[in-house]
Amino acid sequence: QVKTSTRTPLMSVLLEGDVACGKTALAAKLCKESDLPFIRMISPDAFLGKGEARKIDILQKTFVDSYKSSQGIIFLDDIERLIDFTPVGMRFSNALLQTLLVLIRKVPPVAGRRLMIVATTSCASILEDLQLTQAFNVTLHVSQLQNPEEIKAVLMGGEGGLSEDEAGNIADAINVLEKPIGIKQLLMVLEM
Repeated sequence: QVKTSTRTPLMSVLLEGDVACGKTALAAKLCKESDLPFIRMISPDAFLGKGEARKIDILQKTFVDSYKSSQGIIFLDDIERLIDFTPVGMRFSNALLQTLLVLIRKVPPVAGRRLMIVATTSCASILEDLQLTQAFNVTLHVSQLQNPEEIKAVLMGGEGGLSEDEAGNIADAINVLEKPIGIKQLLMVLEM
């Protein structure tokens, strides 16, 4: 839609789900495979040691730069961390929150320019209270792997994937845990 639509200059998607379920990997893959001329990722580690005003400058500059390109993607990873959210006392930076609310909703000011914003979060219900989830056009839930078939598909996928028998045996063994498992946790268990 971002590449071809003449009526959608702005598309924003929030990927929400449990910690380590693969939201960041999914968003990064989307960015990489989009083949758009402008791709930027803003993650909490880029904000380490920076004050509130500097963080706002980084956000604004990234969005202004994206408006210069015909098509682009901005990836906001762990959006709750970008606004300095902490569940203790429900604290966050209102200035960063307001900046993101404005930027996520802002249509590229130059006609014919298109932008996609992809963000990830592990606490969508809290962002809903902050009215941040409503700023996105679409919210998609990324679930953990639920059953042996899903685990097997992940283990067999991609270059260097396991054989069907190897993947099936591991999937059956992991399924004994009888609880969903995140992609990161699956890969860690596989490494063990």
